[in-house]
Amino acid sequence: MDLSTTYLGLTLRSPLVPSAAQPLTEDIDNVKRMEDAGAGAVVLHSLFEEQLLREKFELQHHLSYGTDSYAEALTYFPEPDFFHVGPETYLEHIRKAKESVNIPIIASLNGYSSGGWTEYARLMQEAGADAIELNIYWVPTDLDLTGAQIEEDYLKIVREVRQEVTIPLAVKLSPYFSNIANMAKRLDEAGANGLVLFNRFQAPNISLEELEVKPEVSLSTPEAMKLPMRFIAILYGRIKADLASTGGVNKGKDAIKMLMVGAKVVQICSALLRHGISHLRVIEREMIEWMEENEYNSVQQMQGSMSQLNCPDASAFERAQYVKAIESYKPEKILV
Repeated sequence: MDLSTTYLGLTLRSPLVPSAAQPLTEDIDNVKRMEDAGAGAVVLHSLFEEQLLREKFELQHHLSYGTDSYAEALTYFPEPDFFHVGPETYLEHIRKAKESVNIPIIASLNGYSSGGWTEYARLMQEAGADAIELNIYWVPTDLDLTGAQIEEDYLKIVREVRQEVTIPLAVKLSPYFSNIANMAKRLDEAGANGLVLFNRFQAPNISLEELEVKPEVSLSTPEAMKLPMRFIAILYGRIKADLASTGGVNKGKDAIKMLMVGAKVVQICSALLRHGISHLRVIEREMIEWMEENEYNSVQQMQGSMSQLNCPDASAFERAQYVKAIESYKPEKILV
């Protein structure tokens, strides 16, 4: 059975790719286990823009501390801009991962502004990353900020990073655009080699006992895969960028569905956090069993076969399907 696929110009032995998650990929031994369990590539946990800013502010503080008392103190050091201020630990993690496994290593940058993204993207490339995934995680709260301005900021980030690096570039997208199809097209034109659908925004909760806002991480459920499945089906064959799914895939049949609508790879996180890295083997085995039963010889034979372009009913992924779903629902009992 041929499970190989291509993604971002890279040839992968399997479409199953662990996605960016700190508990999973911050340990090199875990990255090795992922390769052993059949992963086609690994997306490392993210380097956060806040981390980059904090390190710069901390260096500035230490360089300027006490200079009010000693006017000449700063003359012992170059200006802060000449310092290489960066997440050396993360860059070293890329190097070690590349030395430890034979599968592609995809670095991840998580932020919301252009800022220093270009510099660190270049450093990730120099550290040996095979590709970079831009995780643009932004929750706008400015009442005067328009959707058009937000979209242009996304495009600016992609253009700037694209100009800085030569390795493939993927963008992990939020679903909260007024027209996802148009945004995908523009990101493709801006230089994105791949789009990862979709980023799940983690929302805080409120503790009624402590009357505080608390961070809360919720793992995805199978329901989460429906939204990316729809838009991958719609975008397949209409843009050049490769499409990757993320969210909700727990079983082999879940992965099969994503591939059939047009995903080149299926990113997995929550299922591995719940069941362990070895669950990759379970998903792969279930995929192979289904493919054998249904006489598919390769993953590439399936990819896009159930996309909107190839679906007999092109409206199946659009509004008409919504109407059909409402009409077809029959509750067992209506409570009064």
